Amino acid sequence: MSREVTLVGLAELSAGVVRARLLAEHDRFWDVDTRSLHDPVWFDQFGGFGVLARSCDGLDVGYLLGTVSADRLAYVHLLTVRDDRRRTGLGRRLVRRFDAIAISTGARVVQAVARPEDAATIGLHTALGATVHLAPDRAGPGQDRLVLTRSLQR
Repeated sequence: MSREVTLVGLAELSAGVVRARLLAEHDRFWDVDTRSLHDPVWFDQFGGFGVLARSCDGLDVGYLLGTVSADRLAYVHLLTVRDDRRRTGLGRRLVRRFDAIAISTGARVVQAVARPEDAATIGLHTALGATVHLAPDRAGPGQDRLVLTRSLQR
């Protein structure tokens, strides 16, 4: 199996088809159930900010869903790499591609939100320079989250 991977903007693809493929392979990407976070809006209306990683043999091996708000805050909604492609630098490549898109729209800061026990997400974002702040009850009563914030390089 080749390890070569190409990054493709979601706007260049059929949003519904990509969403269906990713949800069909959900458990290869996620250790927790994130299906409810895959609302079609992330593929249709915000697809111009999303990035899909595809292997040369046609497998979806990673993706990032995000957006940039009117006040120029970039937000990484979901970032994941398929279980057999982790620890290859692919997550970092997806983030860098998103950063470039965000910067081109005028974003100056990027944020992501993570569960406190999500060591992989926290590690990646802090390695890229993010600071971490606890957001008590952000996902509901007793469901704390961490907000990871970093400046974008111009």
